[in-house]
Amino acid sequence: MITVVGTGTAAAPAESLAGAELVVGGRRHLEAAAVPADAERVVLGPLAPALDIIERHHDKGSRVVVLASGDPGFFGIVRVLAERFGAAALDVRPGVSSVAAAFARVGLPWDDAVVVSAHGRDLRTAVNVCRAHPKVAVLTGPGAGPAELGAALGRGAGAAPSGLVAQFPAPLERVLLVASALGTEDECVERVTPAEAAGRDWGTAVSVVLCLDERRALGAVRTVAGPPPPPSQWALEEGEFAHRDSMITKFEVRALALARLGPRLGELVWDVGAGSGSVAVECARLGAAVVAVEKAADGVERIRANAAAHGADVQVVHGSAPDALAELDDPDAVFVGGGGRELPGIVAACARRARRSVVVAMAALDRVPAVRAALTDAGLDCDGVLLQSSRLAPLPGDVTRLAATNPVFLLWGVRNPVYREGVAQ
Repeated sequence: MITVVGTGTAAAPAESLAGAELVVGGRRHLEAAAVPADAERVVLGPLAPALDIIERHHDKGSRVVVLASGDPGFFGIVRVLAERFGAAALDVRPGVSSVAAAFARVGLPWDDAVVVSAHGRDLRTAVNVCRAHPKVAVLTGPGAGPAELGAALGRGAGAAPSGLVAQFPAPLERVLLVASALGTEDECVERVTPAEAAGRDWGTAVSVVLCLDERRALGAVRTVAGPPPPPSQWALEEGEFAHRDSMITKFEVRALALARLGPRLGELVWDVGAGSGSVAVECARLGAAVVAVEKAADGVERIRANAAAHGADVQVVHGSAPDALAELDDPDAVFVGGGGRELPGIVAACARRARRSVVVAMAALDRVPAVRAALTDAGLDCDGVLLQSSRLAPLPGDVTRLAATNPVFLLWGVRNPVYREGVAQ
């Protein structure tokens, strides 16, 4: 049997180590534990050598104890051990996780928090989750600590050449609560802005970082823990958004665009030439971090109002593409609307930076060949359709006719090979 002990906010209890012939753990765990004098000790570094030593002792029937932080079944070593030795070989004794301890220290519930690990993983996923959600716990690691998280959130401000960046709700006004050395006499929880976090050397004692929109830190009473459920409807009616002179992506077009964009938790979507921001808002409602780029000042305010009306986190950049895109983080997916002469150049700039896909909606037939070339020249596999729908419309006498909407070309390019499914592992 392999006993896995979560140390929580205190040292491992002595009885869990009694009779152990092999004790494996981080250096600080081993130093704090009452390890039997005759037991072999292995300081965890690379996992493969430690697992081989555990296997040799396990095969001999030796008593093996593995020390870990907090709850080892929560982004912890239990997964690796279960894959190697089978779940039946494990006796897991969890402690209090760093996430639970950190939220307890600041007096907040965390059933509605999103927990994301940046330990040994791509930091961009954690950054995008922080941009999109009001209550996030980030498990940190080397090269992915408070400084790097704060700097990345700061880059997300992406000031356009026009010098105006408008946001609602303001994702980059998030506060970071950095919990360090939880459960020790050096325990500390510090409240800093992303900019303040970026300017410090935090050392190696950081346990977890909470990224909060303090206006919504309590949230609503929940039945299901974790991220909020996806909306029950999408491709909303045009009447759900403020718009100018029907200048809005129609819901039939939006439905297919959303299907091809695939907005999801941990990803970043650009809505370029956002207009009313209907696509941006819907992507945000589906869990993605979203930047809407709009050159018209009244459009910026309209997008902000639509985001507010739907409770969506949308960062709005006032500026003209492609210049306004220069300071933004690379997106996973991009939606481009409009049909001016500059459209192919804008699509080309977006296609060069998109990690997964670009979707373009246009009414002008003349733009289709150049836009298609812009997508394929950037290495994307291109496809598309002409969408033309007829909606039910009432007539006098309690009868109904079909009213045709204007046709719209929808082209999309997908990077090959397709970016892997799911958020970054």
